[in-house]
Amino acid sequence: MEVGTDKLDRSIISSLRIDGRASHAQMARKLAVSEGTVRRRLNKLLKDQSIRVMAFAKPESLGFHTSAFIGLQVDPIRVEYVAAELANMEETEHVSVTTGSYDIFIWVNLPSAGALAEFIHNKVGTVNGVRDTETFVSLQTKKRFSGPHV
Repeated sequence: MEVGTDKLDRSIISSLRIDGRASHAQMARKLAVSEGTVRRRLNKLLKDQSIRVMAFAKPESLGFHTSAFIGLQVDPIRVEYVAAELANMEETEHVSVTTGSYDIFIWVNLPSAGALAEFIHNKVGTVNGVRDTETFVSLQTKKRFSGPHV
């Protein structure tokens, strides 16, 4: 979160986390401020790239029945390159450069275990600099981007 945000900005963000389609008028009533204030604050948050408003789909409803975190050990001089290559793959939903046993973690949702194996072997495994991977398949999702915690 950018340093310039205040309690009202965080309240607007919390409102959008609950209902991303909330109108300026709805948020203004809830927050006891003018609609213009909400509009100006939201436009500034968007312009500053402090937030993005987007939809999150339930992967299973789109035919993606296998979700996994994949930890990657990477040649130290190749971390940025590998992260960029992974970020450009349509299958990756989240790519993080990390500390600890793994240099990078990625999150993927794929149609099947077979598609996951193919992705790991034929895409991730062919990126120059990837030394090793460990895959953690999600058995059940208990929470997916819900509710405010700003």
